[in-house]
Amino acid sequence: MPMSVSQARVVNPILSSVAQGYTNMELVGHALFPRVPVYTTGGQIIEFDRDAYRMVNARRAPGAATKRIPMGYSGKPFALLQDSLEAPVAREMLRDARAVPGIDLAGRAVNVVMKSLCLTLEYDQAMLATTAANYAAANKVALAGATKWSAATGNPLTDIDAGREAIRQTCGIYPNVLLLSALAYTACKNNPNVIARLQYNAQVSPDATQITPAMLAGLFNVQKVVVGAAISWTDANVATDIWGNNAILAYVPQQNLAIEEPSYGYTYTMEGNPLVEDPYYDNNQKSWIYGVTYERAPVLSGISAGYLIQTPA
Repeated sequence: MPMSVSQARVVNPILSSVAQGYTNMELVGHALFPRVPVYTTGGQIIEFDRDAYRMVNARRAPGAATKRIPMGYSGKPFALLQDSLEAPVAREMLRDARAVPGIDLAGRAVNVVMKSLCLTLEYDQAMLATTAANYAAANKVALAGATKWSAATGNPLTDIDAGREAIRQTCGIYPNVLLLSALAYTACKNNPNVIARLQYNAQVSPDATQITPAMLAGLFNVQKVVVGAAISWTDANVATDIWGNNAILAYVPQQNLAIEEPSYGYTYTMEGNPLVEDPYYDNNQKSWIYGVTYERAPVLSGISAGYLIQTPA
């Protein structure tokens, strides 16, 4: 017997739109690794060096050859990672939900799965961004003792300025994003040098009781400051701070994103992902099963456009 259209379709387009529109305000890895679509499961990362920022003499005499500029170069290979999870919705829960208008158990099941998949992506992004071996010697610093931001003698202002200048010297452009781990953010906003500088800043309301990321963005001269506060738990219920004790400065384009645009990093994502499989019924569990598949791989495409500050707190 031939399959029906419903049987042949393995992707649920309505629920996939739920998954693709999913957001979690606690997750900030996309600030360093924005999503760009790819159409194959593997290939080579388009990386960028100084040529991407170099001024070229484009002047041409009549009949002369036209100069060309590169659109990045083929760097290290990448392979998309495929994560897939399912969430069951018990038949009894569906029965009870019918009695209460407005309850969308299918959408909730998809969001539960997406929360886990996106947390895994956040972890993968953080591991790339906080691994010191990924940075050149001039693009990283490890603070200790009196230089830590949690010490009265530490100074985030000079450390951020040093990072900004290191990025400008290596790729010719200032960073526009600062990602602070939760520990780094606490140390930064309570640092006496930061407090003193902001004390007379017109951006600070007389009623302000906390220094916010928006205030720090103005102070550090970047477009935005984001705080990586995500926590993961092991099976033994041990909590881990995903972004650790780090601060990362980076240049990341804020619009017209494409893999040909110079950037600190990207999240290569299979076009159309994440996608929700058509739900199926599990007789043994007496439940409808909702599965989500997410093919993606965060990559460093221009690490000279990044600067890592380790152990600021």
